[in-house]
Amino acid sequence: MIRGLVKESKHGEEALQRSIAEKLSMLGCEVETLKLLPIGLSPDKEFAAEESMGLSERVSVVGRRVGAGGGRSLMLFAHPDSEEIRGLDEWTHDPFEAEVQDGRVYGWGVADDLLGVATMIGALDALLDSGASLKGDIYLCSTASKRNARGVTAVLDKGYRADAAIYLHPAESGEGLNEIKAFASGLLSLRVTLKGRPPDTTEPGHTVFAHMGVNPIGKAVQVIQALETLNEARGEEIKNELLDDAVGRSTNILVSHVSCGDSNLLTRMGDECVVGASVSFPPQEKLNDVKALIEDSINCLSQRDPWLCEHPPVIEWVFGTQAVETPVDHPLYQITSKAMEDVTGEKPHVNPLHTASDIRNPILFGGIPTVGFGSLSGGLVHSGGHDEWIDVEDYLRAIRVCARIIDDWCI
Repeated sequence: MIRGLVKESKHGEEALQRSIAEKLSMLGCEVETLKLLPIGLSPDKEFAAEESMGLSERVSVVGRRVGAGGGRSLMLFAHPDSEEIRGLDEWTHDPFEAEVQDGRVYGWGVADDLLGVATMIGALDALLDSGASLKGDIYLCSTASKRNARGVTAVLDKGYRADAAIYLHPAESGEGLNEIKAFASGLLSLRVTLKGRPPDTTEPGHTVFAHMGVNPIGKAVQVIQALETLNEARGEEIKNELLDDAVGRSTNILVSHVSCGDSNLLTRMGDECVVGASVSFPPQEKLNDVKALIEDSINCLSQRDPWLCEHPPVIEWVFGTQAVETPVDHPLYQITSKAMEDVTGEKPHVNPLHTASDIRNPILFGGIPTVGFGSLSGGLVHSGGHDEWIDVEDYLRAIRVCARIIDDWCI
């Protein structure tokens, strides 16, 4: 199954989704193919600037296997689309031939996330072969995700619902079936643009006149310092046990980008400087409250600085999503954990470091408790790797885990 999906993917996203739809139909599913634009989002739960959203229609496929009735329903979802193709000169395996070597399958998108699609299809196939009779309905959703397609959110917007959801995606941590995604920090990203005033001169160089201008880089430094002060205060104040145990901190502000002027014109002062940053925060905080804290910090700085008071920084919010959590005492988590322990012999743990994980979508936009898991993989392109791979034995174990979860939940 997984090798066939890798080979099919070279023909494009829509061809791949047609192939997946055929496989779901063969398993007795009622299949619907949806071709949708990214949907509107609730500003208090998630938002995205137009630049960060895909503006073309993307295909998602939903296969519904109707149960005997009276049982709990379950939505399984994964994304068949991968990163935009690049860096193939770094690969030592043909990215679309699904080569097998030393117990691994290599291929473009094999782990991110053809693996998830193959796992849910394989699990339903195994259950049907075993003669299992399920009371609850099962939804297998192959939903576009990359480039902010938000396919599963579009599926939810069309009215699809279930009593619980499983996101089938490998752990970027490399822990495979040793971890469960049941917690995702919230995330905000922003840009701050600061105006300056180059010195009034016709000379090509500004160095000797620098004191006569207002260097926007200096103003950017003040903003960075204000954000760092806020970051340190929040680090002391905001506590979450899972995050603190994992990395010793529950929230962070990362200044990740600064741009100003021309790197080839080092004697000239720029007229504006742009600072890029991101913020992570735990579930006990609300998205809009964290936004307001950032804005207040920058606005307070502006009020103390004569130049910034007259030329206030322009804050542009690029992306934001609320944090989510499915508690470990929830029946979905308990069933998932037991299935993983029964198959692998090891009790999994929650990894709280998957910020803005797609487990958030059914929770935020459908009120559906959700967890995620996936088999061992590596070389993920979206994490800067190459020769992306999955472990064959762990993949087969993941199918068994998924089948057990379906069998135990849909009763």
